Amino acid sequence: MRGRGNARSSRALAASWHPRLDMGRLHRPRSRTSHRNLPHLLLAFLFVGPFSCLASYSRATELLYSLNEGLPAGVLIGSLAEDLRLLPRAAGRQDQQSRAPDSAGAEGSPALSFSLASRGLSGQYVTLDNRSGELHTSAREIDREALCLEGRGGAAWGGSISVSSSPSSDSCLLLLDVLVLPQEYFRFVKVKIAIRDVNDNAPQFPVSQISVWVPENAPVNTRLAIEHPAVDPDVGINGVQTYRLLDYHGMFTLDVEENENGERTPYLIVMGALDREVQDQYVSIIIAEDGGSPPLLGSATLTIGISDINDNCPLFIDSQVNVTVYGNVTVGTPIAAVRAVDRDLGTNAQIVYSYSQKVPQASKDLFHLDENTGVITLFRKIGGSVLQTHKLTILANGPGCIPAVITALVSIIKVIFRPPEIVPRYIANEIDGVVYLKELEPVNTPIAFFTIRDPEGKYQVNCYLDGEGPFRLSPYKPYSNEYLLETTRPMDYELQQFYEIAVVAWNSEGFHVKRVIKVQLLDDNDNAPIFLQPLIELTIEENNTPNAFLTKLYATDADSGERGQVSYFLGPDAPSYFSLDNDTGILTVLTQLDREEKEKYRYTVRAVDCGKPPRESVATVALTVLDKNDNSPRFINKDFSFFVPENFPGYGEIGMISVTDADAGRNGWVALSVVNQSDIFVIDTGKGMLRAKVSLDREQQSSYTLWVEAVDGGEPALSSTAKITILLLDINDNPPLVLFPQSNMSYLLVLPSTLPGSPVTEVYAVDKDTGMNAVIAYSIIGRRGPRPESFSIDPKTGNITLEEALLQTDYGLHRLLVKVSDHGYPEPLHSTVMVNLFVNDTVSNESYIESLLRKESEINIEEKEPQISIEPTHRKVESVSCMPTLVALSVISLGSITLVTGMGIYICLRKGKKHHRENENLEVEIPLKGKMDLHMRERKPMDISNI
Repeated sequence: MRGRGNARSSRALAASWHPRLDMGRLHRPRSRTSHRNLPHLLLAFLFVGPFSCLASYSRATELLYSLNEGLPAGVLIGSLAEDLRLLPRAAGRQDQQSRAPDSAGAEGSPALSFSLASRGLSGQYVTLDNRSGELHTSAREIDREALCLEGRGGAAWGGSISVSSSPSSDSCLLLLDVLVLPQEYFRFVKVKIAIRDVNDNAPQFPVSQISVWVPENAPVNTRLAIEHPAVDPDVGINGVQTYRLLDYHGMFTLDVEENENGERTPYLIVMGALDREVQDQYVSIIIAEDGGSPPLLGSATLTIGISDINDNCPLFIDSQVNVTVYGNVTVGTPIAAVRAVDRDLGTNAQIVYSYSQKVPQASKDLFHLDENTGVITLFRKIGGSVLQTHKLTILANGPGCIPAVITALVSIIKVIFRPPEIVPRYIANEIDGVVYLKELEPVNTPIAFFTIRDPEGKYQVNCYLDGEGPFRLSPYKPYSNEYLLETTRPMDYELQQFYEIAVVAWNSEGFHVKRVIKVQLLDDNDNAPIFLQPLIELTIEENNTPNAFLTKLYATDADSGERGQVSYFLGPDAPSYFSLDNDTGILTVLTQLDREEKEKYRYTVRAVDCGKPPRESVATVALTVLDKNDNSPRFINKDFSFFVPENFPGYGEIGMISVTDADAGRNGWVALSVVNQSDIFVIDTGKGMLRAKVSLDREQQSSYTLWVEAVDGGEPALSSTAKITILLLDINDNPPLVLFPQSNMSYLLVLPSTLPGSPVTEVYAVDKDTGMNAVIAYSIIGRRGPRPESFSIDPKTGNITLEEALLQTDYGLHRLLVKVSDHGYPEPLHSTVMVNLFVNDTVSNESYIESLLRKESEINIEEKEPQISIEPTHRKVESVSCMPTLVALSVISLGSITLVTGMGIYICLRKGKKHHRENENLEVEIPLKGKMDLHMRERKPMDISNI
């Protein structure tokens, strides 16, 4: 957004000094001199500042711009040159210079230059064009909230770019000091850029859970402030404006109050009667909304708890209980219990039981009432003078409540005769009425003898055992009224430690007597520790840190005391780099594990108790080391070489690229790709098979060098490369190419004086194949002329030699059909060329010779393959004397030297004068092997045909 319109209002601030600037004196700038003198000018300004403060102040001004936060780079903020009204004067000066370009003594004035006084924190938010004075936003986005937070407490001016936040929350300023040069037009400009807020932040509560407690007796319209109101870094209308609840439950509403600082606080207002006993909590969502367009929201969970007050009193369920008590009941026996209920909580629900003042003291002394539990017990022995009916009025007292009342009516049945007697004689260890037995005692272990008798001596007495447990009371014969108490099965301390049984005797009149026996079992170390899991399966990622935590072993022991204390130990099969804390059971690994070295560990751990003798149990730890992508793909060879016959079909299998990755899973999955030559070659990722998309021709390119990259599937992926060399094997797919003679219409002049054995010409051919496919053999397969058999051809070199002396009858055109064949496998390829030899003293009638060449005369073809040996052959030479042999060797040596020299000169002449032979119809003399001049005229390109 352009802020230039806001700068217009600041021009009034510059009016006091603006007329003093003589813009007509500005000349075209000398940029190098101006920038070179800038530090000196600043130093001069600092030194002379105290003495010229009035002048400097008169040249100062302020400009104010404003723009929205979050603008992209390059947005124009304002033009200092336009807003300071400097451009018109500069233009006038340029017009003046243009009118008098040749004035004597006129010097060009430098152009105005704008620069920041120094670089500060906010220099990265704006850019200043030194020539035009235009301010633009920089690449760093302006965030008003972050910018003002950084700028608070910073210097407002001071010759640097800084940030200022004024007392008003809506103001956020970038402060810049700008220098206008050169020195004679020096100005010090203060630029303020006001950053306007946009709604780019949503309200946010400082906590996600907000709790408010309301007393259940809170009256309607009670107002409670909600702590932790939402905050919004934006200001003004973009800040928090209102709050609301997602569900008011028909009991609450919200109100928002704003203080003098503009902060808004939500208040919860009670709109209905609350009752904790009906509902003790309400949960809703509180939503904060700002005033942006569109508005942004923030939310938190609001829990409204209803606190208890003492608004309920104790209540008894029944109004009266009836109790019957026999006169022979033992002191301390509970005879009744009363219970009241209070729906309140905590101290508000505490109940204290007490007798009413109406209860006689004799009844209070006979029956004890527990004030906390409401249990009534017989406190004294019932005597003969005790009343048979007691009315006990009991009060349930609550805090600030009227007591609840219940009546307990106790009827006493007096006993006239004495009850039966039970006399115990203990066999087991007994202390203070408690019998101590060891667990695992055998069956039928005796505990005590009991003698049952009637003091009156006239009633029959029976007895039985009351209570649960592995005990039996049976008559002990042959004695009468003697009973033996013994065990019926082994007892286990871990199942039950304490038993309470009673021996009950009664006579025929219905009188009962009870003798309570308490049995306490003593623990024995009969239980071994037990692991929660017999197989402890663990996982850890490889390359772990040393002393890494694996798990905490836990075993339980049902025994008590030290017999149940468990210690932990590693089994003998555990590797030494595992550690187990004997007391805590924490299992750690001391070193770094490598999955590629070992993936699974399996060893035992022991849990041992402290009993005597100790017992133990064993568990198995199965640790799996999880893979991490720490291995790059590895090629079997760094260099692969493949030999492929040329003309290999497209997408045929060239060779297998073997690559492995020691990692597992996706980390070990490898994808292959051709880095270069991918337009020709491709690799099957699944098989690693290298293929060529097209058929390969060795004659075009005999070898290929590829780089193959292997990338695994890890995150991040690892890779490696390998070099692949593909060498194409030659296939005999090219017939020999005859280079000389160049045409079937070419002819050579052979002088009749040519000596036998002299070479007259040659057939020169090449083959693009290699090896045996490129070994060429020459043979004459057809002849025509006066005596064409006078000429022979060397099967190796292609040299055509005159075998016999020429006669007068041999004058004329001799035509030789030469077959040029390679030694390819499985079938050799060949080409043919016509060699024309004109025997005469001179070429007198070329037209005649050409007419002879154009005749398609038939030539008998001799189907005779040339015989050539690759290795030098030894020929048996029979001679009568040595002299002919020496002469022959001398002639051959001289001929070979001459042939080599002639061929070199011939090749040079062909390369250097090829264009002359094509454009001019001239007779060329070619010295052939130093023996004679062969005259040849090219009529048309040589036709090469296969026969």
